[in-house]
Amino acid sequence: MLSLDDVEAARDRVDAVARHTPLEYSDTFSRMTGASIHLKLEALQRTGAFKIRGAANRISRLSPEEAAAGVVTASAGNHAQGVALAASRNDVDAKVVMPQHAPVSKVDATRRYGATVELHGRNYDAAQTRAHEIEAEEGRTYVHAFEDELVMAGQGTIGLEIADDLPEVDTVVVPIGGGGLISGVATAVKGRLDDVRVVGVQAEGADSAARSMAAGERIGTGDVDTVADGIAVATVGEHTFPVIRERVDEIVTVSDEQIALALTHLLERSKTLVEGAGAVALAATVEEAFDYEDGEVIVPALCGGNIDLNQLTTVIVRGLIQMGRYLKIRTELKDRPGALEGLIETISAHDANIYAIRHDRTSRDIAVDAAEVELDIETHDHDHAAELVAALEDVGYDVDILV
Repeated sequence: MLSLDDVEAARDRVDAVARHTPLEYSDTFSRMTGASIHLKLEALQRTGAFKIRGAANRISRLSPEEAAAGVVTASAGNHAQGVALAASRNDVDAKVVMPQHAPVSKVDATRRYGATVELHGRNYDAAQTRAHEIEAEEGRTYVHAFEDELVMAGQGTIGLEIADDLPEVDTVVVPIGGGGLISGVATAVKGRLDDVRVVGVQAEGADSAARSMAAGERIGTGDVDTVADGIAVATVGEHTFPVIRERVDEIVTVSDEQIALALTHLLERSKTLVEGAGAVALAATVEEAFDYEDGEVIVPALCGGNIDLNQLTTVIVRGLIQMGRYLKIRTELKDRPGALEGLIETISAHDANIYAIRHDRTSRDIAVDAAEVELDIETHDHDHAAELVAALEDVGYDVDILV
């Protein structure tokens, strides 16, 4: 099984490529939770995610013959970029198979880091099948995202940095997809520090590790569905699960709404951009998905920042909804001059701001002399939103709350 010696041996190889990322105390989240929150800002890592660590360790250990033949992998994003950069730094040719609908930004970044990218299949499984075909056809070494002890050891260097920078840490909170990251981090911090707790976090829509921990055996998730695409893995790894069972104290889950709220808080309060998978550790902490004491020193690992800009807009809106700062309503007006102006004046009088208005006279669900109006409105909080809806209803509007 993966050992502390394996992680420590990986450190010099990883340091040659990856950055030692900051560990910063957050006054905002400490006040919010009552704990002492220190954010491990791995979203500031080269390539924008922790994956470069494991890829660098694995590729640096290739034999001369393996290095000459090159490497291949499958990935939808972060692992692809990590392999591409690590291979380029070691003068190793890399091929990466990505799903046909992988985000353009991640495909372009992988190519810029020096890999040849082939787009294949509708999902990761199809891309992985093609990557293994290339492995057999060309004699390349397949670099797995988590089912490899060298990869796990490389990811574990995050744990060594946490132990060095904050030896008084009580709890380290780590995202789980396939389990490579938490296997390495748990091995490192438990090996270095006494009485430290490791908590794993999964999205509710991709909770294989949580189910497996409860059952004592690997159990897959039927339909993976989460905004946290970086941890959207159907089944926890065969090689990572034994490490998780032995060294991880607890696994909890968070909803997509909680992830979106944490991501929005990070962006607004800490000026830190993360992807969905990068927000789950903080989401679990803020939402008290696990128990902790006042003043407890907690390190949530913000493991990645490569969010697609189109997705970012959607996630921010969902976060604002959770905060009570975005309201979408529908109502009907008499189709006559001044009716819309009256509605807008009522909203303005209650200090709310209108983002957008959609005005429709043609809907079959309304009377011939009426118009349907949908409004996107900026509000201050949940109480303000409730007061606005009540005010509109008091003056005669029939209000449907859409979000």
